[in-house]
Amino acid sequence: MAAVSISSSPITQVSQHAPVNTSLQPQLLTRLLLDLRGRRFSVDRETIMNLPESVLLCLFPNGLVLSRQSQAFSDGGENEEDDEVYGVDFDPECFAYVLDFFRNASDTFYGTNTSPGLFAAQQHLLDGSPSDFGPSVSQNPLLTKQAIIVLREELEYFAIPPKGGRALTDEHGTANQALLDIKHKCGQNVMEKRNIFTALQRNVHKENNIAEQHLIDMLCMSGFNRDDEWGFRAMEPSRCCISSIALVLLKTGIVHHPLGQNGERPVTIDYNQMATAQKLLLFWRKPARKCWWDGLEVDLAAPGEPSIPVKLWARRVWTLELSLV
Repeated sequence: MAAVSISSSPITQVSQHAPVNTSLQPQLLTRLLLDLRGRRFSVDRETIMNLPESVLLCLFPNGLVLSRQSQAFSDGGENEEDDEVYGVDFDPECFAYVLDFFRNASDTFYGTNTSPGLFAAQQHLLDGSPSDFGPSVSQNPLLTKQAIIVLREELEYFAIPPKGGRALTDEHGTANQALLDIKHKCGQNVMEKRNIFTALQRNVHKENNIAEQHLIDMLCMSGFNRDDEWGFRAMEPSRCCISSIALVLLKTGIVHHPLGQNGERPVTIDYNQMATAQKLLLFWRKPARKCWWDGLEVDLAAPGEPSIPVKLWARRVWTLELSLV
């Protein structure tokens, strides 16, 4: 049998130092240009990555790519990223609300070029004994990050008009104008109920659900108030659906007191509150969801008109999440 030389081996024939075609290497995008239902936003990569997981899932249901796969479709210009627009089916007012809240929270905590933030005044807390916050300070990100509670609600409602009325559907199931008007009025009725916890509290009283009551109590101990309203609430276009979101700063128990006579701001810690806040870390990058049905009867009649009772069913889906910026 003839010996096969190493040089003729199909494995060793491939150069171990083959040149790399850099034009095929993914390029990280520094900014994204998003088109949200006709309104454009230019957002940097870090801001996008700091957004809540549940919001990112709504913005990019098919996944988020923050790099170019190839330069084959670029012209080589310095501002070529600005020409690449990503269409997103998401309410632009809601997106602006989230961006503004996160930006303000970050500026307050980390400070700006003209104003120091809260983090500078509490850095000495990192020198605390390990027994204060568990095994090590690194396991308690609440000391070094600004925590934000994110609560979202997706509400889909179904109107059941009274029998014998003019609200009907044709043989194809298409609603007539009277039924469309009832759906629109039902949506406006639900939209006006902006209190966050009213529906869940009603379900607690109806079902005597202790777990739901504990959820309300935990959220109100961590940053919400029982009479808080949704920060953003709007109807989705061409759907019997209402989207709502509320953002609050997590109460960590770190208290920044007013300036003292020596010009310093004392910082103390409420350890019981810190222990409560640490429970919310379970929802960091791990959104939790809750779904329930809520039924009630509403009267859609205008003042002075005959009563128009309508049975209204709502399917509510809550998503709870903690974000760290």
